[in-house]
Amino acid sequence: MNEINEIGSRLRELREASDYTVERLSAELKVDPEVYRGYEQDGKDIPISLIYEVANKFGVDFAEILTGTPARLDTYHIVRRGHGRVVNRNPEYHFEDLAYRYADKVMQPLLVTLEPSDKPAGLITHSGQEFNLVLEGTVIVVIGDKEFTLTAGDSIYFNPTIPHGQRCGGDVKARFVTVIAE
Repeated sequence: MNEINEIGSRLRELREASDYTVERLSAELKVDPEVYRGYEQDGKDIPISLIYEVANKFGVDFAEILTGTPARLDTYHIVRRGHGRVVNRNPEYHFEDLAYRYADKVMQPLLVTLEPSDKPAGLITHSGQEFNLVLEGTVIVVIGDKEFTLTAGDSIYFNPTIPHGQRCGGDVKARFVTVIAE
């Protein structure tokens, strides 16, 4: 079984252990039941925000769903450049978990690399609050019907219950840190 399929299996096992049906969980997550069923079946294209919501809903660590290994650190966790836990969801986004060994997090920091693409930003929603800080390149952030162009050093803090997404705003990669908090 590959790494992506294992994430889907872990989601299914967690849902079943929590006595949830696909219909009940997908309704609470505001996801079509067939789409959610597909996430559990093959693990493809599961939004990071959905994994984060499931982890919070069932009281498990985000990293445990991704890796199958519980986080154990509770004092500090250093992640050196290029050594974040890679979580690839689709070709335009490359995620690195920057706190994958830290237990009981109240926020989830991720390093995101966006590849140049002509596709519009895929919009998602999730609970909590979100912060993005652009490190390099240009990031187009879409929130509802508004679009913002951010460059290195720019940041945005927003309500992620509003449909939102990010895309690369140029012909070179863009990188930003996102922090999702409940």
